[in-house]
This record gives sequence, structure tokens and C-alpha cells, in this order.
Amino acid sequence: MDRPLTRRSSGGVLVLRTPGGRSLRVRTRAAVAGLVLTLLSLAMAVVLIGTGGYPLSPVEVIRAIAGNGSVAQEFIVRELRLPRALLALTVGVALGMGGAVFQAVSRNPLGSPDIIGFTQGSAAGALTVIVLFTGSSGAVAAGALVGGLASGLAIYLLAWRRGVHGYRLVLVGIGAAAILTAVNGYLLTRANLVDAARAVLWLTGSLNGRDWEHFWPLLIACAVLVPPILVLARPLRMLEMGDDTAGALGVRVERTRMVLVITSVLLIAAATAAAGPIAFVALTAPQLARRVTRATGPNLVSAGAMGALLMVAADFLGQWGFSDRELPVGAVTGMLGGVYLLWLLVTERRAGRI
Repeated sequence: MDRPLTRRSSGGVLVLRTPGGRSLRVRTRAAVAGLVLTLLSLAMAVVLIGTGGYPLSPVEVIRAIAGNGSVAQEFIVRELRLPRALLALTVGVALGMGGAVFQAVSRNPLGSPDIIGFTQGSAAGALTVIVLFTGSSGAVAAGALVGGLASGLAIYLLAWRRGVHGYRLVLVGIGAAAILTAVNGYLLTRANLVDAARAVLWLTGSLNGRDWEHFWPLLIACAVLVPPILVLARPLRMLEMGDDTAGALGVRVERTRMVLVITSVLLIAAATAAAGPIAFVALTAPQLARRVTRATGPNLVSAGAMGALLMVAADFLGQWGFSDRELPVGAVTGMLGGVYLLWLLVTERRAGRI
């Protein structure tokens, strides 16, 4: 007869044993930190939904979401503000988890999609559709997905040499990012005034005008792509120890790495297709999550929750932090993320890692 579910806590680690004899190790601090970050991001989203020309209290926002508010409140919340807030949360989760995977795979804190070329590839695909084909918003999203996947596979293959070394992946990615940035600049010179304005707005990264049409495809993409990443969380943590160690522990290194890279590239590309290229969230969210949890490994759940919190906070700051002038969320994350990147570079240099 199978043993009942048992729990054992040791050194801040909670061990759960299932009836089948398997065990699941949960770091208590990391779990609590992930829960707190999730609650903070949801609370910040409620505050964001309640701000505007028609202010609402958090209680009124929750009532409107539940369908118990007035007609005006339900229309404003459920049709105008809720899709934008949910999109911000979902984009943040996608960028945070995708960034955590790339930093773990490359074993480098600079291994972020917006530094090693994947985001620029998505932008190139979207600009190609806008400038050369004057495509619709759906076509632009599809172009971003194709561009992100193509650039991700190209960078991975160029970095391949009897395997993919972390620093080689970062260096090849930085070179690819420079080339793709030049291509994007060329495409802008080919555009007419209307298409160029549309392209520049998309390149900034913005949640303005986003509705349920933009949210549902990204939610479906996350529902398909996030579970495989979570399933491979343990092999991903072993990959951080090095290929030889991971292989000795039974991880099929190259196959696992390729699945993680492709899945994460698609996740980042889907987020970019929904909101444009949002700078530095994929870089900063995993780093901040690791500092909060004080745990080794990719911290995927905490990184996703931190990404959601950063996105909602940046959108709130962009809308209400600069008097009557609204800034796109990508501009806010770019300014704050640039400061963080400089601090990270100084820290890594002092530690002798770069």
C-alpha cells in the first residue's frame, strides 16, 4: 500500500513525498518570495486599473471585475483598463521567465534576450511586415514571432562548436544584435512617413491601445510554453553547473538546452509581438528575483512574478509619473534598466568576472 503524502523540513527546504515514493523539494524562502511578488503585482495591477480620469477605489475595481459594479464602472474596468493590466502582467511573466532561462543557459548575467539579439530579431520581423508589406496588427505579431524564432535559431547555430558555451552564446548574440539593429535602421529609412511613425511607436514598446485581442494570443502562448519550461527547471539548474556535471547527473545536455532555447525564444517573441520590444525586463527580473529569494538556480516562478511586478509598476510610472505627459512602458523600462545594467557591469567588473 502506498505511503501517504509526507512533509519534512530541513535547512529552509520543504520536502514533499508523494504516494508513489517521489519527493519534491521546495525552498521555503523562494516559495514565500514568489507568493509575495505575485500578490504585490496583482495589487499593483488593481491600483493601476483604478487610476485615471475616472478614478476607482480598489474595492470598486474588484467589484467591477466580478460583475457587481455599476454599468459605467464595469465598462471602464472590464473593457478599457483590465485588458491592458492583464497584458502587462502576462508580458512581464513571459519576459521574466524567458530571461531567467537564457541567463541560466548562458551562465552569464548578461545573457538576456534584449542584449543577445533575440528581441532585435523579433523587431526585424515586425518591421519587415510594417515597412515592406504594410501588414495589419495580426501580421505584425506573426512577423515578430517568425523573426524572433529565426534569429534565435541562427544565433544558436552560430554559437555551436561541439556544444554551446555560455560566453560564446553571449558574444555571438551581441554581434547579431548589432547587425539586426542596423537592419532595423535600414528598414526605417525605406518606410514612408506613416509607416515610419507606426514602426517607431511599435519599437518603443507600448501598452497603449492594447485590448483583449492582444491579450488572449499571449495568454495561450504562455499556457503552451510555460509548462515545458517549468518541467525542465531541474535540468536547467543542473546546466548552470556546467555541461560535464549536468551530463554526469543524467541530463541530456544539448537536447535539453535546445528545447529550452526554442521554447524561451517563442515565449519572448510572443511577448514582443503583443507589446513591442520592452527593454531590460528580461535582464533585471531574474537578477532581482535571485536577490530577493537568496536562492541559487534560475528561480523561474519568482523571476516571472518579478517581471510582472516590474511591468505593472513601469506602466503606472509611465502613465502618472511624468505630470500630464504619458510615456510608453518601454521608455520607462529602458531608462531604469539602463541604470541597472551600468550597476551590474560595474559589479561584475569588480568581481573579476568581466
